[in-house]
Amino acid sequence: MRTPPIVGSTEDDAFQKLLLEFSGPAAKGLSASEILRLFCRSTRAYFEVSGVYVWYFTAPDQLVGAEADGWMAERFRNARLKTSESPVAGEAIRRKKAVCANSLNSSHSPAAEFNAKSMMAVPVVVFNEVIGAAMFLHASDPGFFDQDYAAKATIMAGQLGSFLEAQRLSAQAREEQRRAGILAEVAQSLHADADLAVLVEAVADRLRALLRTPLLCILVRGTTGFDLWAVATENPTLGMSVRSRHDRKSLHFTSDLAARALAAGEPISAAVNPATHSLGDVAPAGTLLAAPFRTSSKEGAVLVYPRREPFTTEEKSLLPVVTSFAAVAISNAELYATARGQAHELHQIVSISSELGAISDIDQFMRKFIQRATDFLGFRRSFVGLLEDGKVAVRWSYLEGKHGTAGYVIPEGILTEAMMKGEVLWADEVSSVQGANQNILAEFKVRQLLAVPLQGTNGQPLGMFGVLDRSDAGQITPEDIRRAQALAAQVAVALEVSRNLLLSEQHRCRSTALTSLALEVNSLLRGPEFAHRFVERAASIMDARDAALIVQGGDTASAVVMRVPSATGDVAAELQERLAEKTLSILSSAEEAIATLSAARLLGTELAQKAGWNEMVLARLNGSNGELLGALCLVDRSQPLREEDKQLLQAVAGQAAVSLENSRFITRIEQANRHWIEIFDSISDFIVAHDESGNVLRVNRSLADFIGVQPQQLIGLNMGALLATGGNPPLRACPFCRNTGNLTDEYVHPVLERTFLVSSSQVHAASSEGLQTIHVLKDITDRREAERRYRELFDNIQEGLFFCSPDGRFVEVNDALVRMLGYDSREELLHSDPREQVFRDSAAHRELFSQMERQSALHNHEEVLQRKDGSAVHVLINAFAVRDTHGKVSQYRGLMLDVSGLKAFEAELQREREFSGKILSNTQSLILVADTAGLASYANRRWQVMGYEQEAILGRPLESLVGESRRDVLREAYSTVLAGNQVDNLDLQVLRPDGRAGQFSVNLSPMRDEQGHVSSIVVVMSDVTDAASLQSKLMHAEKMAAVGQLVSGVAHEVNNPLTAILGFADLLMENSELPESARKDLRVILQEAQRTKQIVQNLLSFARQMPPQRKPVQLNPILKRTVQLRSYDLQSRGVSVTERLQDALPFVIGDSHQLQQVFLNILNNAYDAVREAVQGPRIEISTSCAGNFVEVSFRDNGPGVSQPDRIFDPFFTTKQVGEGTGLGLSICYGIVKEHGGEILCSNNSDDKGATFTVRLPIVTDFASLSAVAGVTKS
Repeated sequence: MRTPPIVGSTEDDAFQKLLLEFSGPAAKGLSASEILRLFCRSTRAYFEVSGVYVWYFTAPDQLVGAEADGWMAERFRNARLKTSESPVAGEAIRRKKAVCANSLNSSHSPAAEFNAKSMMAVPVVVFNEVIGAAMFLHASDPGFFDQDYAAKATIMAGQLGSFLEAQRLSAQAREEQRRAGILAEVAQSLHADADLAVLVEAVADRLRALLRTPLLCILVRGTTGFDLWAVATENPTLGMSVRSRHDRKSLHFTSDLAARALAAGEPISAAVNPATHSLGDVAPAGTLLAAPFRTSSKEGAVLVYPRREPFTTEEKSLLPVVTSFAAVAISNAELYATARGQAHELHQIVSISSELGAISDIDQFMRKFIQRATDFLGFRRSFVGLLEDGKVAVRWSYLEGKHGTAGYVIPEGILTEAMMKGEVLWADEVSSVQGANQNILAEFKVRQLLAVPLQGTNGQPLGMFGVLDRSDAGQITPEDIRRAQALAAQVAVALEVSRNLLLSEQHRCRSTALTSLALEVNSLLRGPEFAHRFVERAASIMDARDAALIVQGGDTASAVVMRVPSATGDVAAELQERLAEKTLSILSSAEEAIATLSAARLLGTELAQKAGWNEMVLARLNGSNGELLGALCLVDRSQPLREEDKQLLQAVAGQAAVSLENSRFITRIEQANRHWIEIFDSISDFIVAHDESGNVLRVNRSLADFIGVQPQQLIGLNMGALLATGGNPPLRACPFCRNTGNLTDEYVHPVLERTFLVSSSQVHAASSEGLQTIHVLKDITDRREAERRYRELFDNIQEGLFFCSPDGRFVEVNDALVRMLGYDSREELLHSDPREQVFRDSAAHRELFSQMERQSALHNHEEVLQRKDGSAVHVLINAFAVRDTHGKVSQYRGLMLDVSGLKAFEAELQREREFSGKILSNTQSLILVADTAGLASYANRRWQVMGYEQEAILGRPLESLVGESRRDVLREAYSTVLAGNQVDNLDLQVLRPDGRAGQFSVNLSPMRDEQGHVSSIVVVMSDVTDAASLQSKLMHAEKMAAVGQLVSGVAHEVNNPLTAILGFADLLMENSELPESARKDLRVILQEAQRTKQIVQNLLSFARQMPPQRKPVQLNPILKRTVQLRSYDLQSRGVSVTERLQDALPFVIGDSHQLQQVFLNILNNAYDAVREAVQGPRIEISTSCAGNFVEVSFRDNGPGVSQPDRIFDPFFTTKQVGEGTGLGLSICYGIVKEHGGEILCSNNSDDKGATFTVRLPIVTDFASLSAVAGVTKS
């Protein structure tokens, strides 16, 4: 029973007091968490429970721990459960009424977790909607809650819901008012500020205040990624920290979120934690909002970082509206700033253009331009560099208000690369640009760089215009780049106009000089005169002091022609030698066709000083295929070599190269003619050419030597006279002209019997000579003989030869293959489809040829083909692939050997081997093969019957398998066999793995190798253990027969005097006059005589050969009668007899009296063994079936039998002298054997004593056996 909540007052008053205590503070504007805390504390005190817990409920089934007071309150807060995991709370929420649960099962959660005995749940309802549930828990009273408590708790829960809803509505109204004020401020700031930077910062700050977030960032897409445009935090220090982290590129995730928002085209949210955004000291973990925006020239995203409480749906929807509104205002500010800047810029550019347009001199123009451009762009330094000879040289510069010097060559690097690509290069910290030349930057102290390429009308690079280091130390802006590009365009136009005017005048003068040079050169194709005249004209045209022409001499030394008026004698000779040595080697490895270098570098300082040379220009003379023909060397030009000069020099060098090449062509033609004649005469084949009339025009030396005259002597002869032999008249026509269609023919010389292959062709010679015919005669006599021999070999070889196409079809076969596959002719086999008719299936055909294609050859590959009649033929294939010049298979060639007979022989040999193996495995004998050292190398499976595994036998010494006593005998026999003799019927004891021995008859035979030496020995072991046992039993039976005959004779001899003794003793006993003392002696005589008679009867019974009377009998009754006969003695001596006789024991055939005699004898022996020898004597008699026998066992606990193997021998007894004759068990042995059974004796292994077992055969056919035994059923 519970106690009243308030002692000394009524429960209603106490409850009213509770309502006042709760509603008073709750109505004063407490927060929701404070209201919940007050509710839990006051209701727990009133209801005197272990704990009060309030759940927030979120549809459909989510419970979140809001507040608790009491047991495990800290663990309850923020806990999350499904309504199914808290059945009491879930039931109250579902039914919208209080639920009491008393006598809770403490093993179920959450009762077990909170150690609750009883529980009550009350729903918290607002406007008929459940927003949570209040739980009351008691840990000791299982019947604590009732309906009164449920009603009061329901009232308190209603009050709680009302106060929570009122607090929510009040907070929502305040928030709406706050947002409206901030939005008004945003609108006012957007319309008030035209400055873009101020406007963006204002937007960021107002948005942060509107969403009550600790951090808000505005990112805008730049050239290399997203830049931080504005940041708003609770204090400026945090804002500076965020900017520094973004500058260090430690906020990579912000760019990813901005890119994702822009790609989505709508606000996105992402769950982040401090570890992700590296701003854990500014913003907590939670949901980050990213809203995209686009202005007239920019795009980016507004990132709103998480706050302590999650963003509401209304706040999320408000973000894109405000962002779009701000984007419109920013676009307006951008457009205004752009228009204002462009107007000012246009005014400046027009002013510069009008001022420079009045200047006609290009140098004065550029000096004025560079000064005005530097001031206009707001930089401290500027320069204009022109592209000359592949290098950029600074021609005009303006440094700190003064014009600089010209001539500095800008090294190749990122600046020249940008110029060649037509790209603008700019950097606020140029030293941080990858590939920048740090040495030059340090030398000229350059921090900022803006370089714009100067391009001609066709887009070719002319140079570059560059400015360095802003005067105000600010950053380079896109406006700076655009204005610099506009100024660079004006410079490029001025340079193009000036250059075109200069070039036109130069071209006129040079074209005149080139025309004159061409006329002079063409008149002199060869000789020194050409070289001297050309050097003179080249020096004059190119305005050079001296000139030289170096001609490549091939394998010979190069020729040098110089125009050096100041050099004579030894100096001129040394100059020629050094020029020939150095000039061509430099040009051959140079990438450019024209090279400018110092004379000291080419000639050496001393020689250059002797000649008075300073600078040298080398020009390549290239042939039509680009090969180096020579070089033109110009010495000490009056001015540096410009691009136009290079073009003129290339034209002059081209004229020289054409003339040199033409001269070389003429020389080569003459050399080729001489070389052709030499080749024509060196060919071993016969060549003759004749005209249309058959007259010889030319013969080579081989044909002339064959005829025996000089080649000139045959020219003009007719072809018929040329081939006339002996007394044969000359032919009128050429015999080789039978086929002149560019084909071949064969010609057999009638006298020499030589075969010639004649190739004829007709060519059109010069117009005056007409059509000529050329015959080439090749002696193929030896080749035809080789072909004949090859064909004979191909046709007569006995193996099948074949040639196959790449797809596997026969191209050529010999007769042997035709016969092998059973076809009638080669044509029939060639027209067959090997895939279907020769191979078993197309897969085998495809696999074979795929293998040949991979390996290019097959060696002794075995395959089964099919003959024409469908029979199988086994072949061995050796083949190889023939490939063309591209490595593709053109043909397969190979040989097939018919191995069908060999396969049949192998199969027969395998069958013989398997047959022999089966004989060896299934023979009853143990077979071993041992080496000359006596180690086993083979053992048949019969050894497993002995208990050996083949692995255990192999490698084992033979004598280790034989008993210790017979090992010497085995060694002697082994030596005999090693000498070449055979040993038969050797008796040995072979050991089993368990140590038991078996009796074996062993034969040892030698095995000889090709030289007749004994290499191994075959050992055949026959198990004669059972035969030895049978022989022992036979000897025992013979011994018993002999003893029986002896006993029978002795018994008859003893029986006669014994009869007289008994008869006279009976007569004396009938004499009444006999005194008592004599009568007493007579009784002893009579008793002992009777005993002797019984012994004699036993002897006769043992010895008699008369068969028993056989009939079906049951052994259990016989045993019971036998035990009954000795029951008195057994009971009087305290011998316990236990009978375990099997019911329904089968019949046996036997004489019941003889069997009773056997059982009685065994029982008497058991009785004698246990009556005085042991304490608690006992005999166990049991019957059972064992296969086709009935077993009768007599088990005692006596001392046992000392020699069980002799117990059935006649006259053998273990009793004291006078207590037994030793014939009882022998008689039993004979009786049991006569019945076709056996009697066994063994000592007990688990206890003292011995067991005698009699086994008799079961009657299998009762009717037939009864008839044999004379038994009939009535």
